[in-house]
Amino acid sequence: MKVTINDVAKYAGVSIKTVSRVTNKEPSVKQATIDKVNQAIAALNYQPNVAARNLASTSSYVIGFIYDNPNAYYIIDMQNGILSACKEKGFELLIHPCNAKSTTICDELTTMVQHSRLAGLVLTPPMSENPAILAALDRINANYVRIIAGDEITNNNGLTVLVNDRHGAVEITQHLIDLGHKHIGFLSGDQQHESTKERLQGFKHALSNNNLDVHQEWILDGKYSFDSGVEGANKLIAMKNRPSAIVACNDEIAAGALFAARLSGLDIPTDLSIVGFEDSPFSRQTWPKLTTVHQPNIEIAQIATELLIARRREKNSTNMKVFTPRPVIRDSSASPKS
Repeated sequence: MKVTINDVAKYAGVSIKTVSRVTNKEPSVKQATIDKVNQAIAALNYQPNVAARNLASTSSYVIGFIYDNPNAYYIIDMQNGILSACKEKGFELLIHPCNAKSTTICDELTTMVQHSRLAGLVLTPPMSENPAILAALDRINANYVRIIAGDEITNNNGLTVLVNDRHGAVEITQHLIDLGHKHIGFLSGDQQHESTKERLQGFKHALSNNNLDVHQEWILDGKYSFDSGVEGANKLIAMKNRPSAIVACNDEIAAGALFAARLSGLDIPTDLSIVGFEDSPFSRQTWPKLTTVHQPNIEIAQIATELLIARRREKNSTNMKVFTPRPVIRDSSASPKS
């Protein structure tokens, strides 16, 4: 016979409402009561039914993760971070991939929020940076947290996790400059992502700080993909006056650039230094391993979800958290040939 919440309440000697408060990890429950209920749950091997809990309650216990990103490693890290927070707080996770460029994306998301009775949404770029999507969610009073690139926001009403990509790009470019590089190229990611713009601005800022020229012909548009890195690197390598180092907008692009350079007979880093961004598994699967910028995506997603759940439970909490990525020096960068 299946164990019910009634059985747990009877075993623990508390009310059904108290059991519900403990399983939902609501605040203001005495630790002694929590221990008593958890002992009953363990003894009876009780498994809460999330669907039934949502139907029986005026509150939802499901967080939605919305994304449109070609980088599988990024998505997995985000998912793991959100899951960690959900498990800790007694929530479940609904994963919803979508096409940010779709003309019906606003209707798609608002319908999903309303029909699924979501407690909130974790929005990642480019959805989190799309004013039309945010306005549509605001019209239905949706609870959401944005993960976006930047170091400050002008609107403090919404929950926001900022990733200071510009600072990370300044530091990784400065690393190359400190090694002696004066001719540095840049391979961009998708322009619809604010991170691309922030990282490019950081790159240019570092050059300017060191009185180095910005060569526009060495700054190439692209996508956040391995193939884009291959294509961009081939263009730079073919130039008569090619750069001695390349800053790639993420590790996947950098891995593609490294692949293209080695096929061209260049030694990395003796002939060409290549650095990436994000510290994804791509940075550790190449040969040589990539110098990159560490971006703690699991922690970013976990903190974002905790902010979202705290807001849902009307607890006083901060509206904003800022993460500053830092360089990780490995084997793909060195001083240029004299």
